[in-house]
Amino acid sequence: MSLSTDFESMFDLAPVSLWLEDYSGLRQLFDRWRAEGVEDLPAYLKADRRRVGACMAALKVLRVNETTLRLFAAADQDELLAGLGRIFRGDMADGVIYELEQLWLGELLVENQTVNYALDGRRLDVQLRVRVLPGHESTWDRVLVSLDDITARVTAERERAQSSQYASGLFDHSPVSLWVEDFSAVKRLLDDIRARGITDFNTFLKVHPEFVTRCMQEIRVIDVNRETLRMFAADSKKTLLENIPRVFRDEMQDSFSEQLQDLWAGKTLQHREVINYSLNGELINIHMQFSVLEAHLAEWDLVLVSLMDITARKKAEAYLEYLGKHDVLTQLRNRTFYTEELNRLTRKGPWPVSVLSIDLNGLKQVNDESGHAAGDALLRRVGEVLGKAVEAPAWPARVGGDEFAVLLPATDERGAQVTCERILTMVDLNNQFYAGRSGHSLSLAIGVATCAFGDTLESALLRADKAMYEAKAVHYDAHGADRRR
Repeated sequence: MSLSTDFESMFDLAPVSLWLEDYSGLRQLFDRWRAEGVEDLPAYLKADRRRVGACMAALKVLRVNETTLRLFAAADQDELLAGLGRIFRGDMADGVIYELEQLWLGELLVENQTVNYALDGRRLDVQLRVRVLPGHESTWDRVLVSLDDITARVTAERERAQSSQYASGLFDHSPVSLWVEDFSAVKRLLDDIRARGITDFNTFLKVHPEFVTRCMQEIRVIDVNRETLRMFAADSKKTLLENIPRVFRDEMQDSFSEQLQDLWAGKTLQHREVINYSLNGELINIHMQFSVLEAHLAEWDLVLVSLMDITARKKAEAYLEYLGKHDVLTQLRNRTFYTEELNRLTRKGPWPVSVLSIDLNGLKQVNDESGHAAGDALLRRVGEVLGKAVEAPAWPARVGGDEFAVLLPATDERGAQVTCERILTMVDLNNQFYAGRSGHSLSLAIGVATCAFGDTLESALLRADKAMYEAKAVHYDAHGADRRR
């Protein structure tokens, strides 16, 4: 199974609702409104609610996963799209305006809690996350929207006030990980620091990092629910509580430092994404919500922490981000990444910068005589060669059908020639490995050029292309072949 197939399956089978959407129409609508003088988007939308509808109509759903269809009780994507008017209605209007405002203000990552409805009429409380994917910031034509179904949690919070006995049972059987904790000792430590005249808490933590560790050690866990034991692979509460340092470690130190700074600033309701570890060592991406219960704000002796496992969503997002900068066939970087790297090197160097322009010889002939599957196999072999021959900080990229390029920062002519020779050596080894398997030999035409400080990368690219075409001509003359092939 290929890497692309793995990630396709990950998107489809992710346990959270994922929507891949095109927001370019919304971006264009925003641009038009700005040109017309609109400055306060929320006021503009509230003045005429039909404008909210225009924004929603500008969004185009490209794809959803299986969890989405199940969550909204749709048989397939066509039925889901036909019923969007029944899904997005009623309670969500104000939430939509908030999300639109954040995008209007330039935020590329928007989170909100809102309400949707399933096609069978069920109300769904969801945690919404909208992310404009890297490489699409200027057009918004690829946006990943994830919906975490938090209906059970919201319902639990609403009904807990009605019956403490019912709430106790609901806590234990909640589908999200819940922790009841005592932060009173942490509050006393913070109060003591404040009483000593400390005002710049951020600087204090940098000077005294051990204070963060001490605060972590002072947290007392009162209770956890069954989902917590399952999530962290613990056979009992006793086992989990005896192994807390194995759960909250490494990256958690920085996250907890940020949490302390928020508490210092009086933020007793917090949410953030953190990394925890199960007792069997597996990394878990977590969406954490932290709340000091209102009746305990004076002492912080009763805190509710909910943890939602978003690992599948993170992997799905990583796959979509990967696709934005990689060529699926060769596993090399794609033209988008190449262009971004070229622009970065043009601005910042480091100089000298060398360029390799590479073309696969004979691809058209292979496609014509043996089919495109054979041609694709040859292109994958180019990916294998360049992936092994080129070392960081340089990155090989596929910039066209049979065209490849390598940008070599801080590399002079001699270093570029060494890289070129290493590639050709890897080509020979690759041909030896595949000898007799495919019947096709790998042959690359390579042009090399170096750009010193004060020169332009564009001129170096032209020189590299020219040298590559000359090498290509030599190859075809030597083999008596049609250069167009």
